[in-house]
Amino acid sequence: MATRPNISVWALLVAVLALAVLDLAFGGVRLNLGEFFSQDGTLQRQIVFNIRLPRVLCAVLSGAALSLAGCQMQAVFRNPLADPHILGLSSGSALGAALAIGLGALSVAGGAFIGACLASVCIVAVSSRFKGVTVLLIFGVLLGFVFSAVTTLCQYFSSEESLKLYHSWVSGSFSASGWDGVTYIALALLLGLFLALSNLKGLDIILFGEDFALAGGAPIGLIRIKAILSCCIMTAVVTAFCGPIGFVGIIGPHLARALTGKAAHRWIVFPSILIGGGLALIADAMSQVFSVPVPAGATMALAGVPVIMYIILGKRLWF
Repeated sequence: MATRPNISVWALLVAVLALAVLDLAFGGVRLNLGEFFSQDGTLQRQIVFNIRLPRVLCAVLSGAALSLAGCQMQAVFRNPLADPHILGLSSGSALGAALAIGLGALSVAGGAFIGACLASVCIVAVSSRFKGVTVLLIFGVLLGFVFSAVTTLCQYFSSEESLKLYHSWVSGSFSASGWDGVTYIALALLLGLFLALSNLKGLDIILFGEDFALAGGAPIGLIRIKAILSCCIMTAVVTAFCGPIGFVGIIGPHLARALTGKAAHRWIVFPSILIGGGLALIADAMSQVFSVPVPAGATMALAGVPVIMYIILGKRLWF
């Protein structure tokens, strides 16, 4: 029974590596392998190691983090269409970025991270007090509306230059983070993965409903806080450096369940991570094929919407 999931993980790993190599080939400058390894290829090597490689690593790490976050959120909320942004984290990041641009006191990434952390603190505080998932879900949606309203007011009173900078960030891109972004996103993914792996049984139990979990003596509050904390850390860092990237958190876990034929989280966590990274690489490669690179958030939406529609219309929701 364990053969299929193991084979799936190795196949996905090979596919992600192939997509990463393919994504490295896309960009404004055409690479020549013969020149790349010659003494005259200094410029091409600088382009690869200083621009394209950080972009590719940022894409795969971001996609992996968002997919892992979505995997946990779908379990906590028992909602097959839940994703990392359902709790208002994206709106919190957008507000932080807007304030940072308007005040000029912080970088866009720094402001976005603080905004996401503020939303995370509110969500964790509420989740520790209220036991019902519905209350937490409604609170997250309302929090997102509040943050979005304040962000709109900030934009209304901002200068034209500030608006351009904000809209450039909010479009979503893997190109602007550099090696600093890669480092921080990798650390966030490792921390989020550690929390998720320590919570695998809890995520399985909570899928059966809170009444069942409570009857079995499961610590519902601890399970939920671990999952939300993991999601908040990863989503906050990714959104801070790359902007809001949607759809990965919804699609990745469903494709992982379909590929492995399993629902237990110990079988789908790593496939979800690999699928999320692969989806982000595809979106990044698509964004680079145009004469002027387009936002990766837009290409992710173009690739993600048909998959979500297939999941919904085909009723392949898995739980």
